[in-house]
Amino acid sequence: MRTLILLLFSAATLAGAGLRAGAGRADVTPDGPVWMSGYAARTHPSDGAATRLWAKALAIESGPGHRIVIVGVDVVGIPGDIAPEVARRTGLKRAELLINASHTHTGPIVWGNLPNIAVVPPAEQEKLIAWRPKFVDGIVAAVTAALHDLAPATLSYGEGSADFAINRRQPTPQGIKGGVNPDGPVDHSVPVIKVLGPDGKLRAVLFAYACHNTTLTAEIYQLSGDYAGFAAAELERRHPGATAVFLELCGADQNPNPRGTVELGKKHGETLAAEVDRVLAAPGKPLAGPVRTTLRLIPLQFAPRTRADLEAELHDPLPAKTRRAAMMLKALDAGRTIDTVQYPVEAIRFGRSLTLVALGGEVVVDYDLRIKREHPGEPIVVAGYSNDVMSYIPSRRVLREGGYEANDSMIYYGQPGPYTDDVEERIVSAVNRALKEVGR
Repeated sequence: MRTLILLLFSAATLAGAGLRAGAGRADVTPDGPVWMSGYAARTHPSDGAATRLWAKALAIESGPGHRIVIVGVDVVGIPGDIAPEVARRTGLKRAELLINASHTHTGPIVWGNLPNIAVVPPAEQEKLIAWRPKFVDGIVAAVTAALHDLAPATLSYGEGSADFAINRRQPTPQGIKGGVNPDGPVDHSVPVIKVLGPDGKLRAVLFAYACHNTTLTAEIYQLSGDYAGFAAAELERRHPGATAVFLELCGADQNPNPRGTVELGKKHGETLAAEVDRVLAAPGKPLAGPVRTTLRLIPLQFAPRTRADLEAELHDPLPAKTRRAAMMLKALDAGRTIDTVQYPVEAIRFGRSLTLVALGGEVVVDYDLRIKREHPGEPIVVAGYSNDVMSYIPSRRVLREGGYEANDSMIYYGQPGPYTDDVEERIVSAVNRALKEVGR
């Protein structure tokens, strides 16, 4: 019996072998005060930093032509032209790169993302425009370092749970409002990928959660990675020399609860780090190659808006709406279309042991729950906020119910209006095709 147990253990260990992994990082904190993203109510630039802001990369390779580099960055979101630039500059195929925004609302505006979030004074615009190339350089540096760090490693997967995320879409007699809905859908799982060196020492950890990274609210002007940044810092304190990379999942309609102070951000970060550490202490499910990746862009359709609609909106009492209408009319006058957006769907599979789906935009939790339900068996992790954050991505249910995620958020993203009611089916169909392409 003892021999059988040893053989099974050896087989499990070998299943996670044959992979190489490397980690890299770059500090992308702006020098000096900058205008922050995430909250339209802010009225002045940042005032110091509670944590540094990072671009962290984890490279995983199973052989020539079979690799992925996963990057986590401490910003609200990135526009869609950054990932192709980083791939080109680092020699990666586009499908070999995944860039995920932690969605901290205490980070700087990445110029081009959330273009209608605020009226930024010209001098502050200049600072943001000057910082963006430095930000991209930081991502390139982190990816390059991770690729140079590639070395034999053993990878395993485990999953924990943290319960501070709560659905924020609260039904009221006046419709859906932002609040606390303990009966709404959630996913409290905490996926964890553990990366060990040949000596058994932790080299890196990729951890994830489906919750808005918004413990810190609009009145807080210190730059930080919010709960995700605090969690990563705590994990790296507990494991000197290791790199902790955070992946934001489908948390568009989930908020930390409670929220509102730096202390609560640290508390949620410590809660998450403790759960990740608990998972790290367990053996985990070995991950194996080959690493297969695919990425496709699909068109998503917005509900029709006529020129007359937009011209009428120029007189709306909400300033953000009049700005949005002016943006849309300017695009039409330049001959650009405003009725579709190109949407990225990426899939990564590690042998037959784990699949990662990465979706663009602020994705509500319904997608996570549906994709897991329709693809049982092998673990599957569904991330949002990946490769391009162009808008909220509502499900059919959320579109039907209305509220911020379906409608009002589009104003601040500078999009013409809500999506058509087939948005969920378009995305899920693309996910299903992507999963077939990686052999699932």
